[in-house]
Amino acid sequence: MKFGISTFVTDEGIRPDVLGAALEERGFDSLWLAEHSHIPVSRESPYPGGGDLPEKYKRTLDPFVALTAAATATSELLLGTGIALLIQRDLIHTAKEVASLDVVSEGRALFGVGVGWNREEMRNHGTDPKTRGALIDEQLGALKEIWTKDEAEFHGKHVDFDPIYAWPKPVRKPHPPIYIGGESEAALNRLARYGDGWLLRGHTHFDEAKRVRGWLADQGRPEVEFAVFGGDTRAKIIDGFREAGVERYTFLLETLPEAETLKALDELAEVAAAHR
Repeated sequence: MKFGISTFVTDEGIRPDVLGAALEERGFDSLWLAEHSHIPVSRESPYPGGGDLPEKYKRTLDPFVALTAAATATSELLLGTGIALLIQRDLIHTAKEVASLDVVSEGRALFGVGVGWNREEMRNHGTDPKTRGALIDEQLGALKEIWTKDEAEFHGKHVDFDPIYAWPKPVRKPHPPIYIGGESEAALNRLARYGDGWLLRGHTHFDEAKRVRGWLADQGRPEVEFAVFGGDTRAKIIDGFREAGVERYTFLLETLPEAETLKALDELAEVAAAHR
């Protein structure tokens, strides 16, 4: 099992290029960055973590800009979105951003996607929360067309465009791995249909990872990789996910200034080394 870091990069914490270099120096496999374009001041959607919404949610850098900065400071670190809120994004621009990151990093992009939880944020982007699942399914199908076809087109209820030229194409073939975020039935069905990997949150029990592994095999998808976002540092939890067949495990790194971040990374690197 390989170990990485999941975090929120903001304007108040460590720079993404410095963070990327520090991760690679300490032997971490991957960096996964969260995304929120904004947080509406008036919000009824409850924070999934309970309590008040942490300040970092309001201040995230654009993940593709931040990951590109990390790419320029590294040579092997994998660069993932965890998760990109695709339903709030222009599809064709996103296709170009992902492909551009993959080209700049020479094939190190990982595309983690999900539907998100903040309904007010979605609505500000013109997205109807009631149809976000159907929208992202079409978006994923359309992205694959754009990345793999010289003349790509897609005709659906929510995504519709005639043939287009769109370069660059990703370095990774047929395209960067798509990691589906979420543990709901809808997310798992999306995973079986469109995903190359499952990005499950750290609070998910490792027994559920075992169940989903078996379920995917029954769906004819035994090759899907699992990555844990924001995993616990306790040995029992790490070992449980390893036994469940998880290929990649990331620790949640709090958003801190550079000196404090480097100290925290040293501690997490020790935990990772004890379980390699």
